[in-house]
Amino acid sequence: MRIERAELREMPLRLREYFEISSGGKQDRRILLLTLTGDGMEGWGECVVGEDPGYSSETTETAWHVLTDFILPRIVGRDAVGPEDVLTPVSWIRGHRMAKACVEMASWDLAARMDGVSLAQKLGGTRTRVPVGVSVGLQKSDALLHEQVARYVDAGYSRVKIKIKPGRDVEMLAGLREHFPDVPLMADANSAYSLADADRLEKLDALDLMMIEQPLSYDDFLEHARLQDRLRTPICLDESIESVGDLQLALELGSCRIVNIKPGRVGGHGTSRRLHDLMKDRELPVWCGGMLESGIGRAHNVALASLEGFVLPGDISASRRYWERDVVSPEFEVEDGHMCVPDGVGIGVEPDLERIESLTVRRARFDGGA
Repeated sequence: MRIERAELREMPLRLREYFEISSGGKQDRRILLLTLTGDGMEGWGECVVGEDPGYSSETTETAWHVLTDFILPRIVGRDAVGPEDVLTPVSWIRGHRMAKACVEMASWDLAARMDGVSLAQKLGGTRTRVPVGVSVGLQKSDALLHEQVARYVDAGYSRVKIKIKPGRDVEMLAGLREHFPDVPLMADANSAYSLADADRLEKLDALDLMMIEQPLSYDDFLEHARLQDRLRTPICLDESIESVGDLQLALELGSCRIVNIKPGRVGGHGTSRRLHDLMKDRELPVWCGGMLESGIGRAHNVALASLEGFVLPGDISASRRYWERDVVSPEFEVEDGHMCVPDGVGIGVEPDLERIESLTVRRARFDGGA
């Protein structure tokens, strides 16, 4: 497997509505798309970094810098055994998992195309459709929240995730549960609380939530373990888990009972599969989260979620949930709480090159020759 060329693009893409979490909100995304070329074929990946360091220390600008100055010049023109070997020349780079992930994931797409199989099949996926949920950002009022949830329930999503923060949590969720007694609900705090809030978080046990996602600091495993001891509701870790070592520590301490695996956060599909396997061996559930990706990133997420251990609905919503028009064809849709896993070669959807070109505001090319 030889990477002959690489092209990195930046394009702006506006969300259909403002999306707010505990650390802030956004409506305009700066999407980074990567194309790797080899043997006359192209593999696509997406870097899921945010515009600011609120969720991760990585940003659009840091990822562009690391990719163009360090990673891409060293992997183009080199032979690799397979997707998990592509980043070997830059193994000395610490961190920057999101930047690395878009390269690794694009190489998985390319490898699947070279083999003439779908990405899901290449990863070891076993399902032809996966259960999906939706994430609802913080709303200005309970009435608006209820309207949003009703809309997504009517659209058939398998579960609804509600963003929370201090002051918009227990009472808000209690009212929501009263209006939607049978809808699977979960709460996502994005590290908005501390262990001093444990008494308040314990009140969520009465609401029959599927889980509470990332209630405490992204780098604190011990206090998550102490909080889990006090809660009946399972804690799900998201930002905390960036590696297999992180997960081993969390399981050893009892910091969580569920993990949200985002391939773009943990360095790509290789690490995602190892996290999946570790949780499956422990008979613990995982699900696939989203990072406000375009259809390129969503295609990768759907393929990963086809693995056997992804038993909980992921944040893999329909294209029209986020964008007036996506950058792939066909766009992703939800039917009966599920999304079909593309069965075409590679990611299984076609990038809309005309639209991508029209939106591109910055690009970098690297050519290693044939």
